[in-house]
Amino acid sequence: MRRRDFTRLGLAMGLSPIVAKPTLAQMSTEELKKTPQAWMSPTIVVKNSPRTYNQINVPRTYTAGRRRFTIYWSWSYPWEANRDVAELDNRFSTMTEVRRVAWPDYEGPEWSEREFLQGIAGSLELFHLAMVRFQNVVGEATGHPVAVYQRIDQAGQRLPLDERILGDTDTLMVFGLDHMITEQEASPAEIEAVRQFLTREGTCLIIGPHHDVGASADTKQRQMEYAHHGDPLVPRQQRFGRYTRSLMSGLGVPVENRFGLRPAVVEGTNQIAPLAAMRDLDTRGWLTGVTTFNFHQHLPHYALTADSGSVRVLARQPIDLSKPHPFTEAGNREFNCFLWMTPSGTRAGDILLADLTTFSTLFGGDESLARFWVNLATRV
Repeated sequence: MRRRDFTRLGLAMGLSPIVAKPTLAQMSTEELKKTPQAWMSPTIVVKNSPRTYNQINVPRTYTAGRRRFTIYWSWSYPWEANRDVAELDNRFSTMTEVRRVAWPDYEGPEWSEREFLQGIAGSLELFHLAMVRFQNVVGEATGHPVAVYQRIDQAGQRLPLDERILGDTDTLMVFGLDHMITEQEASPAEIEAVRQFLTREGTCLIIGPHHDVGASADTKQRQMEYAHHGDPLVPRQQRFGRYTRSLMSGLGVPVENRFGLRPAVVEGTNQIAPLAAMRDLDTRGWLTGVTTFNFHQHLPHYALTADSGSVRVLARQPIDLSKPHPFTEAGNREFNCFLWMTPSGTRAGDILLADLTTFSTLFGGDESLARFWVNLATRV
């Protein structure tokens, strides 16, 4: 059995100076200046547990009514971290770029070369740290730690989706933050493993491909997209999600992540505008008590590519219309942000689509977002 990254409930609470405020990897200067929100429920107990790394997961025992969540990052950590920083497009920010844009927020000793990874690797680690709050909320709701795996980890250990991951998982979250140029694709064996996983009653697959900025060869259109979202840390072309696209294709999920759209905010504030929720279609109650997700400057539109009858669009997000974008110039005012494929045929499990940033504190959050997380953990 290969070595794996495994993150237990509360794994980084000992790093409270880091996770107490929003952190940045693809954040904007606007997001960095926000005041952190004390939105966690007072019933959540944050334990100062030690952080584990590179250990074999101890299988979680099935407990009726208590879901076992697993996060799967579809990237190759080394390929992303080793990208040539002289390349303008299709890479993550370095910590130097983060510090320059966010100055002086990352000038403390905890971000120095003595204590924190520099270069692109540091930005990747921020994504891991920003999942801790989600892990704690869901862990408290389910009684199970949220396991975290990477397709290829820091040590170069490859872990495809197979029974070693799926055997003790009820809700699988596949986060498509792999740049397309890194050639990550779901193999036929992985697709079949996930298909078999979904034949189990009570399972759920949450797919979270990120944005697809600058897909056009037209440089003027790329510049329009860049000006629309307004984030200096996102290049003119940043295409994510080759792995999730191949997984969706193999499973027959007729959805594709497109663009990077800036959501509208409540007038006079920096708070994201409420969702346009189709609550009559939400018969499971995923969005019960949920009015907003969290603000992020460049969110994907989950476009339906084929038989739309198999997919329920449960929520759309209003778009910021202050600057043009090809999508809005075509007459669109909202984008699809939360979709549901109900069980069908031999597939007993649910398939949900929501952007991976919806589960991260890189971009803030409030009680509505926490309620969404708890709904995912408790609705069966």
